[in-house]
Amino acid sequence: AFHQRYDVLLSPMLPLVAFEAGHNVPPGSGMAQWMEWTPFSYPFNLTQQPAASVPCGFTREGLPVGLQVVAGRFADEQVLRVCKVYEQHYPSRHLQAPVVG
Repeated sequence: AFHQRYDVLLSPMLPLVAFEAGHNVPPGSGMAQWMEWTPFSYPFNLTQQPAASVPCGFTREGLPVGLQVVAGRFADEQVLRVCKVYEQHYPSRHLQAPVVG
């Protein structure tokens, strides 16, 4: 129903910052499954909706942040067009991580 009225949904890629590689859940978070920290992405796999993530900035700690673009079923080309336009207006090569230290 959402995509009958709107072409795309934009959301954060994740509800938390990146954590150390090699873990299924953020260490010390009390989470048990990866689905607990991916509520903005895995549902679209289940509904077969195309989605992509584009870089959109950094946290204060210098960790990358992604913007997720989601469209209705079979609208893969629309997702790619939106990502392309976003990248043209906000090129990731111009994003700079803050100096932490």
